[in-house]
Order: sequence, then C-alpha cells, then structure tokens
Amino acid sequence: MPDLQATVDEIYAKLSPRLGEGKVADYIPQLAHVDPKRFGMAVVTVDGAVHKAGDCDVPFSIQSISKVFTLTLALGKHGETTWNRVGREPSGTAFNSIVQLEHEEGKPRNPFINAGAIAVSDLVLAGHTPREAIGEIVRFVRYLADDETIAIDPSVAKSEEATGYRNFALANFMRSFGKLDHPVEHVLGVYFHHCALAMTCTQLARSGLFLAASGRKPLTGHTVVSRQRARRINALMLTCGHYDGSGDFAYRVGLPGKSGVGGGILAVAPGRASVAVWSPGLNQNGNSLIGSLALEMLANRTGWSVFGQ
Repeated sequence: MPDLQATVDEIYAKLSPRLGEGKVADYIPQLAHVDPKRFGMAVVTVDGAVHKAGDCDVPFSIQSISKVFTLTLALGKHGETTWNRVGREPSGTAFNSIVQLEHEEGKPRNPFINAGAIAVSDLVLAGHTPREAIGEIVRFVRYLADDETIAIDPSVAKSEEATGYRNFALANFMRSFGKLDHPVEHVLGVYFHHCALAMTCTQLARSGLFLAASGRKPLTGHTVVSRQRARRINALMLTCGHYDGSGDFAYRVGLPGKSGVGGGILAVAPGRASVAVWSPGLNQNGNSLIGSLALEMLANRTGWSVFGQ
C-alpha cells in the first residue's frame, strides 16, 4: 500500500495546473459565484487516519450528495417499502428529466436523480413538519461526521427555491400520479434545504465512513445501518450515483460514489476508506471534472476497486 498522504499530495500537485477546467453550475445563482479554481481532497481510513490536501477544509454546497443521507434515513423509517415509491435502476437520462417520469407513471427510476430524491424527501417528511424533517437530516449528518458545526447554507436554499422550476414540475407531476403524500411545497422545502447543506471534504469523508465500514461508525462501534443495507446503498451509488455518467465512473474509478453539482464527490472504498473531493468545474454529465480525475488517480495508485486489485 503506498503512503496515502504522499499519494494525496501527488494527486493534488498533478491536477493543480488544470484547476478551472469544466463549467460551474450557474443555473443555481449562488453556485455561479464559487471560485472554479478551488480543489480539495480528503481520505479518511476506517482506522480514523485523515489524509488531505488543498481546499479540504473549505465548506461547499454538497447538493445531490445529500441524497445518500436522506435515502439512509428513509430506509431506516420505511425499510424495503421505500422501493414501492422509487426504483433502483440507472436512469440513462439527465438527472432532471421529466420524460421518463411520464412514461413510468410518476415512479422515479432511482433515488439519486432529482425526481427520486424528491420522492425520498416525501418519505422522510412522514410524521414531521418540514422544519422537523430538515432538522432530522442535519442532526443525522452531524452525527455521522461527529461535527456539530455542519449547517445548511440558507442563501443556497433560497436560491434553489427561487429558480427550481424544473423540480416544481417534477414534484407536481409525481403528485398528479398520487406518488407524493405531502403538499409539493413542503416536500420541495425539505429537498431544497438538504441539497443546500454546506460541508468540507474532511467532514464529508467522515460522514461517509459508515458505508466503508459495513454500516458502523468504526471509531465508536455504533451501528448506523445493517451490513446488508450499507452494501445495498453502496450498490446504488455505484450504478446510479453519477447520473448518466455512472457507467463511465464505475469503469474509470470502480468505487461507489455520489456526485453533486456543487463540484463535490463522495466515494467509498469498502473496508478501507471514505473519500471526498471537491472542484466546482463540472463535466458534461454534471460531475466534477477534476474531482473525477482525482478519484481515478487514487484508485489506480492504491488498487482500491470493488472489482478487484
């Protein structure tokens, strides 16, 4: 096994000249202001060691990465009945597409596209007011990361609410098929707020560690989810976590991962480590361009892959 800190430093040095490549997600006005030359990386191993470089302690908008945490909560509340409301298949279409939703009568293809995450937000909302549901999500992420400072960026949430016409359309469409239990504005309030969570690479890598450690927090021994559920969440991240670029990410990196249009990616090396990268410039599929390259380099240098060394 190579020296992990040296590996992280080398990846950072190699990719630094390319910072600024890709396109920042400017359709969410608050994200348009982010410096495209930011780049951070953090690797937290299951024994608790942290290896990091660059802007790893600068908070950024995690956006769709939060969908991993809301799915975990929904499965905890509803178990396998969650899958009555959302599928488990890759979509093959854009993350905010409405076409497939019409064809499949309002049941989203998977929990990581926008429609699927809206359905999951509806499940998390069960028995709660929107404010309580948002509070539960924030508390859960703080618990996973062992960090009480993690919070939602209200300006990003407001920015998403003001411009989220496509998400309003998706939610209303699902409601028309009877696939949402709560008022659209309540469900989207929860959805916009959890996507506006601000975290650093270090916090994000820590929060994903339970997925690398068979569902437990390895440093405390506390069980977050069962071993089987952790494995299944990882499977969904591998097949669906990068929108319609998921196959290419699996081919190049070979690890479960979830991206967000804020430029972050959370990746899991089962039994070994949780990794978070952040670089705001996105590729054509809406995934961090430099972040994806960093994870590909890490997988190549460490031999980490769910497909063998």
